[in-house]
Amino acid sequence: MACMRATGSQIARPRARDLGLAPGILPTGPLNALTDVAGVRVGHVTLIEGESIRTGVTAILPHAGNLFQEKVPAGLAVGNGFGKLAGATQLVELGEIETPIVLTNTLAVPRAADAILDWTLAQPGNETVTSVNPVVGETNDSTLNDIRRRSVTREHVLAAIEMAQAGPVAEGIPPSEGCVGAGTGTVAFGWKGGIGTSSRRLPVSPGDSLSARLGGYTVGVLVQSNFGGVLQIMGIPVGERLGRYYLKDEIGNEKPTGRPNPKSTIHNPQSPDGSIMIVLATDAPLSDRNLTRLARRAMAGLARTGAAMSNGSGDYAIAFSTSELVRRTRQRRSNPASLTELPNDALSPLFLAAIEATEEAIYNSLLKAETTTGYRGRTVEALPLPGEWMSG
Repeated sequence: MACMRATGSQIARPRARDLGLAPGILPTGPLNALTDVAGVRVGHVTLIEGESIRTGVTAILPHAGNLFQEKVPAGLAVGNGFGKLAGATQLVELGEIETPIVLTNTLAVPRAADAILDWTLAQPGNETVTSVNPVVGETNDSTLNDIRRRSVTREHVLAAIEMAQAGPVAEGIPPSEGCVGAGTGTVAFGWKGGIGTSSRRLPVSPGDSLSARLGGYTVGVLVQSNFGGVLQIMGIPVGERLGRYYLKDEIGNEKPTGRPNPKSTIHNPQSPDGSIMIVLATDAPLSDRNLTRLARRAMAGLARTGAAMSNGSGDYAIAFSTSELVRRTRQRRSNPASLTELPNDALSPLFLAAIEATEEAIYNSLLKAETTTGYRGRTVEALPLPGEWMSG
């Protein structure tokens, strides 16, 4: 793994809750992270080399066992499909995930998939496996990263998978933030984006009615943010107040800043293009159909932040359940009656949890990120902290 400190201050930037920004009504898990869902592990490899490499890999493992032999049910939602999500069609068709989920940059997807194949085939118990569906998501980090150099290698992907662990999820590498994994070179709303995470935990409510049956379940979210629009935080029009938002030149009174480079519009601060990968985990025993419904709710959390979900954006949400009640083990595949899942009427609290956690994860990806200089000397500034926009 190569990692060097990015440009910026020596003071760690805050998460949303450090600033009193707590969207929604539901409580978080103890870590306020994807890994509040027991068993989920996350690993990062960060590549910061010279003046032009700002990229990396983030790996998410749904549980610590053999993922191929103990597949987890999963669902996929697509807001806008301008992306290269490897493994998507089989995920939708079968409603399950059998490998780590890897996030990286656009041109690294094939190498990441190849590394996942190597890792999966090498796991004890997989000696006779002849078909594997690697799941790899991406965003385009070519603003800050010389993406054509294709710096991410098989070894980097394997390292991210191997070092994945439970516990706190890094959203930056202290003392410099905005320098972690697949979010190292990303840009969101014209400011530095990155990796962000959050969670919501439902209370355990007494009673037998569906309205009381909240179950104490957890929903965790991790995002790789690299998209545009008109930023809002807790309903505050941050992008407008700071003068950086989609269509600003076209509808505002400000002097136009010039035409963007037609070969790379993503680094234009007013561009709505880019992508976001959203990964949701829950310990609630959900079917793949209801996990698809859960993934769709992540788009509502994305919308709360002011995302434009433009023609040139890839907006994807993958949701999976870690519950052993619905895990696709060989024994359960031969005995489907052993599967136990929540009914439809119990889903609404989980939907709300997904919306709130997605919204906060995106805020964290922006707030933790630090001003970064990369490819061709481009500098992407960190989002100013609330003192500059809270009061308008």
